[in-house]
Amino acid sequence: MARIENRARLTDHGERELRAIVLDLAEVALAALSPSAGLRRSVAVHGPDLVAGGRSYDLSAIRRLVVLGAGKASAEVAVALGEMLGPRLDTGIVVVPHDQSVLRPARQLTLLSAEHPVPGPASVTGARALLAQAAGLGEQDLAICVFTGGSSALASLPPPGISPADKAALHRLLLTSGMSVVEINTVRKHVSQIKGGRLARAIAPARILNLTVSDVVGDPLDYITDPTVQDTSSVAGALSVLAEWELLDRVPRSVRDYLAGCAEAESPDLSGLDIESVLLARGEDGSEAVLRAAQARGFAGVRLGGSLEGEAATVGRVLATLAAESRRAGSPWARGTVIVACGGEYTVSLGPDAGGLLGRGGPSQEAAVGAALALDGVEGIAALFADTDGSDGGTAVAGGLVDSATAVQARRQGLSLRKGLVDHETTAILHACGDAVLTGATQTNANDLVIVAVR
Repeated sequence: MARIENRARLTDHGERELRAIVLDLAEVALAALSPSAGLRRSVAVHGPDLVAGGRSYDLSAIRRLVVLGAGKASAEVAVALGEMLGPRLDTGIVVVPHDQSVLRPARQLTLLSAEHPVPGPASVTGARALLAQAAGLGEQDLAICVFTGGSSALASLPPPGISPADKAALHRLLLTSGMSVVEINTVRKHVSQIKGGRLARAIAPARILNLTVSDVVGDPLDYITDPTVQDTSSVAGALSVLAEWELLDRVPRSVRDYLAGCAEAESPDLSGLDIESVLLARGEDGSEAVLRAAQARGFAGVRLGGSLEGEAATVGRVLATLAAESRRAGSPWARGTVIVACGGEYTVSLGPDAGGLLGRGGPSQEAAVGAALALDGVEGIAALFADTDGSDGGTAVAGGLVDSATAVQARRQGLSLRKGLVDHETTAILHACGDAVLTGATQTNANDLVIVAVR
């Protein structure tokens, strides 16, 4: 099933043939990153046994089998689990973005919708529902946990003494700072009643099987499915992050006081708990699928890996500049090459008082506009930058597909690509140029996808 909703618009101008190839490859990447496909590869029911990764669970010996989760890629995993387990599944609660609550899960599963990327009242309700479900589990039970990217906002419960409004303010401050997701979560895990392994502690003594999709460079589990694995960060680390980014005096006072003086801010020790974790999909899966498809079309392939990081506009401009040099001189990449990266993480620094800019652009859109600046006057190259969940920066846009026509079209409409980057308002520019990539909710989340094709 095609996931690019506005393909006709994206291919009616500029490098039409090359744009079509890049979109074909993006479809290949998204298919490879499907959580349900990953579930079928990694999990199976054989007679009375549930086999996940290298572990086998005797379902006949399990008193209650429940599903708990939250995140942008969690709904598809939960729905597929319901189909796989059938009546063996007792119950489940998964907190999802508002646009995914229309999915039809098994009758035992409840999908609760909540706010994202900044938590709201429904996020608190969702977190409380997960903790309530966990509280009734015993040592003969198995909790299959499906936490993926986005769970920090979707299931958010501040500790005593911190209001939901202060917690939301903290999230907004962190998201606009320009820090990495690892740094953001280092702070958020210590201002929560559910993150940092606290949900796992509530589930105990029941066993835990984590099924997740990686959206973080290096696949560190405690930054992907952190409510249900051992946390490796510390309160000292959280305070250090805030100090380094000069945010200690800007976070709500209740948050600062809690981190500075409450022992409960440290994450719990989960030693002795039975926890198994399986990665269903990683950015590398998408990259490898794109390389195979590109080579089948006669292109050479270059994989940049899943660790592409930096300020978004700079990442886009640098990659496009290298592609332009390759088009001109055949180096560093040969002509007829597709360059792909998936699972990296580029950022945007909006500043501590720029929360109102959320929803007007995003890292992938800024990377695309940065690339468009470098491709001005350079034919034979098309570059796609997109967030694999379909919502870049909290917008309804996944990212951008640009080439030499982007800057031309912007000038015709009296728009400045540079000003769009300075103002962090890139969504309107990409729409105006016909270069905004629309996918809707893809049901996966492996972070950032980059595909650059050099004819």
